Amino acid sequence: MLMKDLTLFIVKRLADKPESVLIEEEQDGDTTVLNLVVDETDKGKVIGKQGKVIKSIRTLVGVAAQKAGVRTAVEID
Repeated sequence: MLMKDLTLFIVKRLADKPESVLIEEEQDGDTTVLNLVVDETDKGKVIGKQGKVIKSIRTLVGVAAQKAGVRTAVEID
């Protein structure tokens, strides 16, 4: 739950329409996959130029997950 909250916190701060940000959580073996659903107009902001923003989000969530002893992946739809 902590990784989902962290991801939601970060993405809502980036989005122009934070009310449309959703995170769908699913298990894939021992890894928790967080699927980001954002408004079409916010996708560019969340992904960033050359994917730098989403890569940074994945890094932050990955470090927090590693510290908590779990595996987490962040995907965007």
